[in-house]
Amino acid sequence: MNSNGAPLETENVHRPSDDQLKALATLLERENRIKEGAEKFLKLPITDTMRIQVESELEMATNEIEILTKRIELETSRGKRRKNGVGPATKRKFAGQTPPTNVRFRADSDDRDRDDFRTALNQASAYIKSLGSLARPSASPPVAVSSSSSDTTASTSSDQDKARIDVMNKFVVLLQRNLRVRYEISIADLVQAVLPSLSDRCSNYCRAAAYRLIRHSLVDSAAIEELHQQPLEWFIVKSLARDNKHAVEREQVIKLIRTVVDIVSEKRDRRGNTGATSVPLSEPIMRAFVAVAEHAEDPFRPICIQTLAEMSLLDVDLVARSGGIRFLLHALGEGPAEIGPILAATFLHIIDSPRTRAYLRLGIDVEIALLAVTDAYGRGSDHAERMRSCTKVIQLMLRTWSGLMYFCMDDQRAIKSIVDTLRIPSLETREIILDMFFDLLNIKAPEWYKTFIDGRRLTMYRKPRNLPERLGEHKSPARPPETLKLTDQYIALLVLVFTNAGLLDALTSMLEERTTGSNLTRKATLLMAEVMQMANRVLPLNVAAKIQAVPRVFNLASDYNRGEHRIVGTSAISAIDSFNRNRSRLQPNVKNARPRANSAEDAVRRGQRQVEQSKIKIGMQMDDRTFQSLLLETQVMLTKDNAKWNFDMLQELIDGPLLNPKRLEEAIKVSRFMRRLMSFFHPFSHRFSDLPRKQPNLRWVRLGCCLLTTLLASPDGVRFLLSEDDFLKQIVKSFAQLDPFNGTPESDPIFSKARISDTLTYGYFEMLGTLSKHPEGIELMEKSKIFTAFYHLSELRNREDLITTVITNLDYTIDGHPRVVLSKALTSSDVHIRLFATNHLGELIRNSISPVAWTLRLLLTQLYDPAPEVCEMAIQFLEEACDAMEVLQLVVEMQPTMDHLGEIGHPLLLKFMSTPMGFRYLYSAGYIDREMDMWFHERNIYYVVQVEIFLAKVFSSEAAEDDEDVLAFDGVVPPHFYGEMSKTELGCQVLGEKGHFAEFSHFIRQHGLESDDLELILKLKSILWAVGNVGATDGGLPFLEEEEIIPSVLEIAEHSLIPSVRGTCFFVLGLISSTTQGAEILDDYRWEATLSPLGFPTGLCIPVDLDKFISLPTWEPVEVKSDADVRLLPPTVQTELEVITAIDNLSNTVIANAASRSLARMKSRPEYRSAFASPSVFFRALHIISTQRYRLPVRRYILDLFNIELDGDVVKAISEAAVSLRAPPSFKQSEAHISRVVSMFGLKHTGDESDSDEEEDDSEMDDVAEEGAAKNHPVITLRPVSRIIGFNK
Repeated sequence: MNSNGAPLETENVHRPSDDQLKALATLLERENRIKEGAEKFLKLPITDTMRIQVESELEMATNEIEILTKRIELETSRGKRRKNGVGPATKRKFAGQTPPTNVRFRADSDDRDRDDFRTALNQASAYIKSLGSLARPSASPPVAVSSSSSDTTASTSSDQDKARIDVMNKFVVLLQRNLRVRYEISIADLVQAVLPSLSDRCSNYCRAAAYRLIRHSLVDSAAIEELHQQPLEWFIVKSLARDNKHAVEREQVIKLIRTVVDIVSEKRDRRGNTGATSVPLSEPIMRAFVAVAEHAEDPFRPICIQTLAEMSLLDVDLVARSGGIRFLLHALGEGPAEIGPILAATFLHIIDSPRTRAYLRLGIDVEIALLAVTDAYGRGSDHAERMRSCTKVIQLMLRTWSGLMYFCMDDQRAIKSIVDTLRIPSLETREIILDMFFDLLNIKAPEWYKTFIDGRRLTMYRKPRNLPERLGEHKSPARPPETLKLTDQYIALLVLVFTNAGLLDALTSMLEERTTGSNLTRKATLLMAEVMQMANRVLPLNVAAKIQAVPRVFNLASDYNRGEHRIVGTSAISAIDSFNRNRSRLQPNVKNARPRANSAEDAVRRGQRQVEQSKIKIGMQMDDRTFQSLLLETQVMLTKDNAKWNFDMLQELIDGPLLNPKRLEEAIKVSRFMRRLMSFFHPFSHRFSDLPRKQPNLRWVRLGCCLLTTLLASPDGVRFLLSEDDFLKQIVKSFAQLDPFNGTPESDPIFSKARISDTLTYGYFEMLGTLSKHPEGIELMEKSKIFTAFYHLSELRNREDLITTVITNLDYTIDGHPRVVLSKALTSSDVHIRLFATNHLGELIRNSISPVAWTLRLLLTQLYDPAPEVCEMAIQFLEEACDAMEVLQLVVEMQPTMDHLGEIGHPLLLKFMSTPMGFRYLYSAGYIDREMDMWFHERNIYYVVQVEIFLAKVFSSEAAEDDEDVLAFDGVVPPHFYGEMSKTELGCQVLGEKGHFAEFSHFIRQHGLESDDLELILKLKSILWAVGNVGATDGGLPFLEEEEIIPSVLEIAEHSLIPSVRGTCFFVLGLISSTTQGAEILDDYRWEATLSPLGFPTGLCIPVDLDKFISLPTWEPVEVKSDADVRLLPPTVQTELEVITAIDNLSNTVIANAASRSLARMKSRPEYRSAFASPSVFFRALHIISTQRYRLPVRRYILDLFNIELDGDVVKAISEAAVSLRAPPSFKQSEAHISRVVSMFGLKHTGDESDSDEEEDDSEMDDVAEEGAAKNHPVITLRPVSRIIGFNK
């Protein structure tokens, strides 16, 4: 081990150390081989997944090499110390040093990830120095950070690349392990060290590693600002323009840009100031980035579009200056369909603020989103998919305040253009637009709509038979039927906007197209009927009446001069009438889903009941002979095979004659009929209990339940079950089979999991449930010790299926053991059983007609359950039950303690506040004062966020039906602390004493029309919601009148520059209108409330002057100042002038091909060679592509023209040229310079015969050039040609 400094003569003396060094050297060699293999593998064309795996292996090998190198140095220095007699105290001590025998453990341990900070910082400095030394050609990698042996004397370029990549990868690993180091290193020093690795001479992997290192070194905005000062922009511009062979490098550049954007957005969120934010990226970088996003075939296009959208939310000015807004608008109209909703949401955010929407041109820019619909004429059926994706974007935009108010500007021009597409007769894809209106207005199509659209009669359709049961399953808490939701309020506005824009008129035009009718016209009729129905429900009566008048349809129906008009009009009226009649029949109101007395099916039901009653009466009066013959006809006395029994006769016998005590006694004692029948149900007879659990066999379970009910109706029957029959005894024995302490367990017990799921054994639980409905039955179960068996079952660990089945089937009407069984399940050790029992208890409370104290008391005990999910479920059921005032009163009287519940208990406590007793209880507990301060400072804001998130989700086109957030919030305005407080007299008194409302009023007056500071705007919204909730109660309305705050809210609704603030005011005014007095006050201000059929306010208010509320003031587009305003001094050399002119002409699509050919010709001529190698000309070209729009292939072509390898020296020369060539503000181009501007075709070389072929190809152009040369004027100049025609001097 001479190379490691151990002399040969000491070999025998220090054998353990030398053996250790050999082991380390072997390990190091292996890790080096792994590293080299991984580096070679990365040069091959491999998949992204494989590349990630290989990079991971490479990093691990690099880490191992680093640690092994340290260990070798340590062992070597230790050997030297032993030889020279130097003690360990004189040398630096290594932390975490381990004995030699544990070397591999040391290498593999996780302790290496916890390096000492000072050591890590020193190592980072060493890496930076190492990268700096690698930049010098003669330098070799220093030993401290070298990953290979030091015997290399001179490195080739590829070896230098490898060394750089190695150091940079190790540096990245260090930064990942020690985040604190990132804050200590200097970005300027790091970039200067990395800069040589970004030159064109390096490999793309080397450049990628450099960008990756820079990205990992960024931690905060200060680091980004420092990075912005570094000379990196031209490297990034060049990297972004490279082709797909350099995908690794481009990926790292894009990740670097995204990191900059992420850090800027984090800084903005953390600071809380959500106003203007500057993204520190230069315009050249942005133009290069936009070019990548524009290129349709670029693999990085989607991520670039999304990043541009994020940037436009942070710094719209930068994106506008670099042409990004124009591109994003184009992508919104004609880009990929999947990116449409993201871009639509971006522009809606931009529209919401007057500062940012000034970058959009009214009536031109955002309207491009409607292009696929408004420009659909003549496109054919293949355009349908494009239209569908476009309608989703339109829905998304019209379901936000920003989108709706923007499209309603300029006399609703955009809205009218959408509606008017329905008037184009030959447009086959109009059905897509009709579907859009159905979705937009939240019209859910039931199954019978298809019948209506197909033109078939609806009278054959019947209500689904299981409708009442189905509704019962999802029974919602009782709420006044006239209560409208937030979504209804917004849809009411949409209905009004679209009817004002001529929707019904456009639908009528569709009906006029043909008299016979088609699926399309019937769908139009259906939409018309739905809109009229909706208007009747959500709009004020006089507004709805105007919509429902449909004058044009009635004019058609009464036009006796033209028969086809009459046919169309009468057909439409008839169809609408048929729709309304059948809708009320086929879609009854959920809350009134009970069978009506005057319904069509009632006569049938009444007849059936009469027949059943008469059968029972006849059965009770049956004589002996008939009864005996009936017993024989059932076949029970003749055979044990139940398949041969007459089931219908058995059912009739049990439900009729056996209800007579005399007949029952005869069946039990005389004929032994009952004994034979009951033996069929005995578990150990394996007759009933072995029948498969299939639909035809379920009737035997029902028969068993009926039989037990009949037996319990007579003392003889009860006595028979208790003492004469073994039914109950065998059931107890069957349960005993499951008891582990009851001797040897059965191999196949009656109540095994398999038997309960596959056979009729489950029916025994239904039969026991039937017994629990009667006092006699409960007494029988007690005497038979069935409840004791139930208590034992509840202690079984792995049979929760039995316990849940018992809980489900028992009846709890009678106080006794069943309730004890339920309470035992509610406190079971198994959380799943507790959850199930709590859910079942909640269902019992939900289905009970009147409040039952014992169920509520049990549910309140579940609030103290250790499992949070059980508490949450109990709270949900309690909240729902407390919607009924008598239940709420009962719960408040029990005075439960809920402080331990935290956030999940707040909604329930808010309900308590709405009753005088509950408020006094909470006030005395100190809850009111504590919560009032929290709502004043924090929760008001949280309330707004929750409501706006709900509206965004429920109106999203991708909103899932089972989204938990959407389902948790049923759309009615959620309870607000101040609103609940103002429902009681004491609450109003406390609110007045606190003075919060006066502060709210002052803030609204002071900041009502705020349009810049988003923090103030959010607070304004929260205060508006608080004021609205207070005004929604009879006790709270006087606060609004005292402060005279309603006019201020109306002023904000009509004059605020922020659409979402206007929308908040719309909802708030709806809340204020939910009391009769509030509706009357708003009526004086020309806001009309919607009333229920009984004349009560519904909480919805519509402005009489809609345009005043819905339309934003116009604006002048802001003038964007870009780097294009920075002028350069004109070239003085003719060849340079020609090259720059041709490059400039490449941006003009008309003459780009000719300019390209001209550049190709120049490139091949020796006199232009100096121009294509000049840094100043290169800078001019970079300046041109950084201030004008060039497509990505053109940018790549321009950069490839120059014979310049970009590196630190070239960038420095470019920077100097940028200073020296910049024209002063007072500079004016002289006439001499203007006259010297030449054609893009270059100078005419008449004596050069080598170009004759090219000149022949471009003969026409040459003729023009010759003519220009003859006149001593250029053909194409950089100045536009102007002529004055028609005037003589």
